[in-house]
Amino acid sequence: MMGAAKRFAGMVSGIALAALLTGCNVRYGSVTELASAPPAPSVQITQPPQRDPSELAVLFWNDAQRSQRFRAMEQWFAGHEVPAAKAARALPKGAPLSAELQAELKALMASTNTAGIMVLEDGKVRYEAYGLGLGAADRWTSFSVAKSFTSTLLGAALEDGFIASLDDPVTKYIPGLAGSAYDGVSVRQLATMTSGVKWNEDYTDPNSDVAQMNRFVVEYGPDAIVVQMKALPREAPPGEKWVYKTGETNLIGVVVENAVGKSLAEYSQAKIVEPAGFAGGLFWMVDPRGGNIGGCCLSITLGDYARMGQFALEGGKGVVPEGWFAEATDSQVDFGTSGFGYGYQWWTYPQGTFGAQGIFGQAITLFPGKGPGQGVVVAYVGNWPTASGGPERGQFLDLSRKVAAEAD
Repeated sequence: MMGAAKRFAGMVSGIALAALLTGCNVRYGSVTELASAPPAPSVQITQPPQRDPSELAVLFWNDAQRSQRFRAMEQWFAGHEVPAAKAARALPKGAPLSAELQAELKALMASTNTAGIMVLEDGKVRYEAYGLGLGAADRWTSFSVAKSFTSTLLGAALEDGFIASLDDPVTKYIPGLAGSAYDGVSVRQLATMTSGVKWNEDYTDPNSDVAQMNRFVVEYGPDAIVVQMKALPREAPPGEKWVYKTGETNLIGVVVENAVGKSLAEYSQAKIVEPAGFAGGLFWMVDPRGGNIGGCCLSITLGDYARMGQFALEGGKGVVPEGWFAEATDSQVDFGTSGFGYGYQWWTYPQGTFGAQGIFGQAITLFPGKGPGQGVVVAYVGNWPTASGGPERGQFLDLSRKVAAEAD
């Protein structure tokens, strides 16, 4: 029988591991420090009821808890509420998919614990279905799909002149990293996760860097991100080795917030929510700085997942530099000869397709067409039984390709 002290230590370790797997910091109390500048009046800071930390162990929520809580994360974690766009983008109905494909999509939903699928072709809805109690007006958490939003805000900061160049050193925007392995690392190398700084994202190892993130939050509060990342050693020259690092996406968020002087959520109101025409608003979790978690944790409706995909297909409507999405969604890093790779916080797939992915099953998968704004967007949200997924990701990608082929 495990002793009380050991049980408690195990519980805390599990909470930290769960929170950091999702890129979220455990909220032991209220946010310890808000950003020095208050948010815009239209962006509100929300605080949920105080809860026992054990209730916030996202990784260990059971199936029923995930299905309910993934559509109500604002009831569990503190964050910023961004209102819907003043003029929501209409998503008109298009020709329905073939009966055969609709049957396959319905079967996929049943077998993979799906909350929603929406298919757009050239901005028109060809398929839309919901499950797990989700409705068209409900939001669903994004997990690492948020990384592609943070990438888009990086592009906006470049277009607005807050960031001079992706080849600027990271230390220009986060001076606290000076004197560390991030000396000589560019913003571009952060965006492609090729900094060469050593990082262990093994969620099963309590001593890994990702598992230690929460310890830094508890010990250092608002300084946690920089303190931890500054202590990391170098393992390769900048630009030569790709390693997936949620910690570095959080650094991109800090780069953008320091450069712009606003939280990611506030900046997203003008640069994503309004121009993409989000109909359901946006919730983005905060960290102890009072900024937002760059690598995770925004919530939007299924329709707004699709609107974000359409926004990317259309090139960002002048919000980002011309050609930004073509560059950001191109394979800056190739994974051998598999056809898969990584861009600026977007995953790249064979045959020129790309997308955003999150644990437990969220995705925006895009199949560009022949002209600007043309192509297919497949938005998916679900509650897969394991965080990293089993066969579900491959099944979803395969069926998405069939959907795109029919539309072609």
